[in-house]
Amino acid sequence: MSAVIESHHDDDHHHGPDKGLMRWVLTTNHKDIGTLYLWFSFSMFLIGGCMALVIRAELFQPGLQLVVPEFFNQMTTMHGLIMVFGAVMPAFVGLANWLVPMMIGAPDMALPRMNNYSFWILPFAFAMLLSTLFMEGGAPNFGWTFYAPLSTEYAPPSVTFFIFAVHLMGISSIMGSINVVVTILNLRAPGMRLMDMPLFVWTWLITAYLLIAVMPVLAGVVTMMLMDIHFGTAFFNAGGGGDPVLFQHVFWFFGHPEVYLMSLRAFGVVSAIIPTFARKKLFGYDSMVYATASIAFLSFIVWAHHMFTVGMPIAGELYFMYATMLIAVPTGVKVFNWVATMWQGSMTFETPMLFAIAFVILFTIGGLSGLMLAIVPADFQYHDTYFVVAHFHYVLVPGSIFSIMAAAYYWLPKWTGNMYDETLGKTHFWLSFVGVNVTFFPQHFIGLAGMPRRYPDYALQFADWNMVSSVGAFIFGFSQLLFLFIVIKCVMGGKKATDEVWDGAEGLEWTIASPAPYHTFSTPPALPERAMA
Repeated sequence: MSAVIESHHDDDHHHGPDKGLMRWVLTTNHKDIGTLYLWFSFSMFLIGGCMALVIRAELFQPGLQLVVPEFFNQMTTMHGLIMVFGAVMPAFVGLANWLVPMMIGAPDMALPRMNNYSFWILPFAFAMLLSTLFMEGGAPNFGWTFYAPLSTEYAPPSVTFFIFAVHLMGISSIMGSINVVVTILNLRAPGMRLMDMPLFVWTWLITAYLLIAVMPVLAGVVTMMLMDIHFGTAFFNAGGGGDPVLFQHVFWFFGHPEVYLMSLRAFGVVSAIIPTFARKKLFGYDSMVYATASIAFLSFIVWAHHMFTVGMPIAGELYFMYATMLIAVPTGVKVFNWVATMWQGSMTFETPMLFAIAFVILFTIGGLSGLMLAIVPADFQYHDTYFVVAHFHYVLVPGSIFSIMAAAYYWLPKWTGNMYDETLGKTHFWLSFVGVNVTFFPQHFIGLAGMPRRYPDYALQFADWNMVSSVGAFIFGFSQLLFLFIVIKCVMGGKKATDEVWDGAEGLEWTIASPAPYHTFSTPPALPERAMA
């Protein structure tokens, strides 16, 4: 196999990438596909962000202000779907495409054509999802969790297009995951054991197995919806002998691991960045690997904590309560290890490190509010309020999105060969940091006071905090345009980056030139002694 790869790459070395548009359409190069994924996810991030700003503009004051309630519901639904499936997940696949082969010393991904295909499905899937906004009856309006019967009996006609789009996203995710698994297991540089791999590669390997396990469950549940809508079945219709709660069980069996799909890879990114800027080896590497695997396993057996209020038997509620709390243990191990890595390190605070530290602090806050939600009697009070919104946004925005931004700043010099503008980077960080906290921290208070989520209007007593929250959202939203400017400026030119880029960076990707050549490791690299020991 390696001989085949080498001969193929020797042919390609002479001319590098093709010219023009078709290079991007037909490319099988992991770096090109990684770039496509990252730009696609950023464009989706901006679209999903605009939808969030519509929501926050409507909630700036009580009363119905700017949009009709139906459109508000469409915005909440589309915002969730686009951010989860269009922004966060493709961004991590983009990072995997760029980094996994470079980190393990592979010449490319194992299945390059499938890699191209798994990307090009996405623009069509999301074009179909966004087109529902212009259809009669409007876009999906039942929340990103699309609970039946809201999404079956009472849904707009466009729901069928939404189901098809979800199928396509699922296919793309499964193909991307298979590719990552095969690459990591088969194409590591000779002598690199699994326990020598960087933690980012480990988190991706575990996540890829998770994805392959849960995406078919999502495909199953949307197919059951399709049958209920068009073919007269009654999976979720109590009148026909079905059960709407079945939908919730099947959805959350996908949905809870999905949440960790987004967070685990963020752990890998942060575990690469903190040691670099603390100039120390990662504390407790083995325990980080085991903690990641434990979280992945536990994520499968806690799904019903989203459903405490549906009338489960008390034994079920107790089990899901304690199982959910158990996840805090391996997560706590990780937080401890990151803090221990920083302890007495020679720390410097470049932009990637700022995002990584913010991640550790804010993710921990999100985790602790998750423990509050895990307490069954308390959850009856918090369920479907803004407290839940605050909790999962603390886990997803500073958790996943900050880590993606940290990764972008950390590896951009390696990708482009130019250093980004540090002053602008730090400005972007502080605007984002302030924006996120001003947006989501007040939502804890209004949630505990009883403001329900997904409503376009609210009682007068919540007005002040909602105004604060909306101001924060606009700060955070518009600061992302600065991020776009920084990235474009870095791509266009700037101070040349060295091969190592960061003082203290370890790993194979820092041994190649900056910018990374179009083909790397056509002959497997010799591993440093550290890895071979």
